[in-house]
Amino acid sequence: MGSGESITSVLQETRKFPPSSAFKAQANINSEEEYLRLWNKAKDDPAGFWGEMAANLDWFKKYDEVMQGEMPNTKWFVGGKLNASYQCLDRHLTSARKNKAAIVWEGEPGDTRVLRYQDLHRETCKFANVLKKLGVNTGDRVTLYMPMIPELVIAMLACARIGATHSIIFGGFSADAVADRNNDAQAKVIVTADAGWRRGKEVLLKKAVDESLEKSPSVQKVVVVRRTGLEVSMVPDRDYWWQDLMHGASPDCD
Repeated sequence: MGSGESITSVLQETRKFPPSSAFKAQANINSEEEYLRLWNKAKDDPAGFWGEMAANLDWFKKYDEVMQGEMPNTKWFVGGKLNASYQCLDRHLTSARKNKAAIVWEGEPGDTRVLRYQDLHRETCKFANVLKKLGVNTGDRVTLYMPMIPELVIAMLACARIGATHSIIFGGFSADAVADRNNDAQAKVIVTADAGWRRGKEVLLKKAVDESLEKSPSVQKVVVVRRTGLEVSMVPDRDYWWQDLMHGASPDCD
């Protein structure tokens, strides 16, 4: 069977594989009937449905109205204020969940790390303060061109915490592709690594960043995670090691 036939065969799959009773018992939606009930409610009464869902979030300022206008020109949760980083982290720090694993990570060479919610919160707050010190303000854009490491998640949450927009670029993209995306976003800071691992080989991320910055003048600062230990060039007053910046950063960032 050729590759095209394999794809066709998968697309025509009609079998169903029901989950076990144990899995269903711990699921938020534990039956097809419950799923269809919620789906129909969201379709028939979107304001009522999403108002109920919003009650599961922590709001700094409660919204005045769930839904304003008609689809597709709709405003949601008008007047409300919340923060994605807070939803992911802070709300879990007042219970025993703070000691539970938020990230269980294994790198390609086999190195492992476990970050509890309180660990992830601390590192996120520290990097949020790093970004602010580098001049990142609400509404600024930060490019993340990184390996699949915990620092990537930390950087994402830190951006959300201070109201900056992060733009993730796949680590396999070329320097030109990075430059194009920097220019599209008018990124102010780029976070990267000396290199990353892929199938046993080093991917030269910092080298690609250096080349990209010849064509993307909006980037003012570069933060580099020391991942593989590869020797890379560091431009004074532009390039900074993640580890050095984090060392003196405050763990408090509201």
